[in-house]
Amino acid sequence: MKKLILFSVFFLSASQALPDWFITRGPVPGEIYFMGGTHTGYGLYHSTDFGETAVCVDSTTQLIMTITADKTPGVIYYTNLVEALYISYDYGNQGSWQYRNSGINLQINSGVIEGTIYNAFVSHSSDYGNNFMPHSYNGFFGNTIDVEIDNEADIGYVLVNKFGVSDSLFLLKSTDNFENLELQHSFHTESNYGSLRRLSRCFYQGELFFFKGSEGRLLISQNFGEEWYETNYFNKSLAIAVNDIVGGRTEGEIYSLYLFSSMSGINTHIYILRSIDYGITYEVLHPFAKGQEPLLSQFSAKSVDNDIIIIDIKTIDSVYFVTGEMPLDVQFYNYSIGDINLYEWDFNNDGIVDSNEENPIHTYTDTGWYSVDLSVYDDYDTNSFLRENYIHVVKTTGITDIFQPVLNNYPNPLDNTTTINYYVPYRCKISFEILDILGKEVMNINQGSKQKGEQKITIDLSNFAPGVYYYVLKADNSVAGVRKMVVK
Repeated sequence: MKKLILFSVFFLSASQALPDWFITRGPVPGEIYFMGGTHTGYGLYHSTDFGETAVCVDSTTQLIMTITADKTPGVIYYTNLVEALYISYDYGNQGSWQYRNSGINLQINSGVIEGTIYNAFVSHSSDYGNNFMPHSYNGFFGNTIDVEIDNEADIGYVLVNKFGVSDSLFLLKSTDNFENLELQHSFHTESNYGSLRRLSRCFYQGELFFFKGSEGRLLISQNFGEEWYETNYFNKSLAIAVNDIVGGRTEGEIYSLYLFSSMSGINTHIYILRSIDYGITYEVLHPFAKGQEPLLSQFSAKSVDNDIIIIDIKTIDSVYFVTGEMPLDVQFYNYSIGDINLYEWDFNNDGIVDSNEENPIHTYTDTGWYSVDLSVYDDYDTNSFLRENYIHVVKTTGITDIFQPVLNNYPNPLDNTTTINYYVPYRCKISFEILDILGKEVMNINQGSKQKGEQKITIDLSNFAPGVYYYVLKADNSVAGVRKMVVK
């Protein structure tokens, strides 16, 4: 009992005094629930088309603090400030809510197993919140920031800070349903107070997003939180910013919730930014609009050649940037917010406007690092976003073209093994690298010297977690080809 009392104090001290505007995935791909402004206040919305349109299902539950959807279709939960849990079996529609339990913390999680809901890391219920089984959570320390459960059974995470440590956050991991917790990762942060810090599971087991609100950075881990890589950096604005994130029900999918409301309430807008490539690029959806829109410049980029997609997710010190061989064609993706009538792109930050297109392609013909700026305009204002050292162009090796046409693997998708066929146009040293979706090497195979002719190699991937990987063929230590493979 003593642990429960201490936890409650810690948890509430880290919570916000005002309602949290949460977004949660439903059990069906494309289904999401979220909180947001209405014509008269705020309410709960339900969307079945990825956030393109949404219906306000309840605008009367003014005390909603957090929401989470069950794996069972139509079932959704919410908690309020007095730590009461409510459940709806009818998609959250007004009048369908039933009181379920008390003493529930503000952080709840569900959606992995039907009928199972977690009361932070303190306890869980397997009967839709009727009865909760307590956890021991041995090894817990600090003040709770966020809690998440993994897609793999019995695995969960707790994000905490420590009093007196202002530049670090700590990720605790449990493999036994929060009976025991161990330190999995330490994050350096500009500040661990006062900004959105959110964890969200992704599609595969062991995949986890982390949004560092104070820095506007989105990170991903594909090995249960042990290692992290940045996939995006967002424009930080006082007017509108990311209010919450949630991973989706399809591979690489993540939603970012943006809410805007003027002091008078005359202008109210909800934006859903959806990504299907782990948060690198987004489409902007606008399910609710009232009055004048805010203005926010945002963009990202990839190389045009998606066959060599690995260069799009290269990182230095875990920070995302775009790199490739010159001449490098780069596709820029605009996902700015607002009623925009003019785009001004500066592809090398020299103060000269290079394009007015919404989603331009630019060719970099010289090596080096390039910073990119996008300024957007509406009828009233302008907003700019600069991504420093975002494009890196390197010198070509000259051997890629003669290898790529004959590089392939089967089966794809695969279960345990894959056979890669390749052709060697001249005697050279061959090696293979297997990389994960974020460019981290997970296997290296040295084939030694190979004669000219057709070659093949069978690789055992039975110990690989499900997900997207890339195999890189190197000839005499130069990249000769890159291909994608999917492990089921």
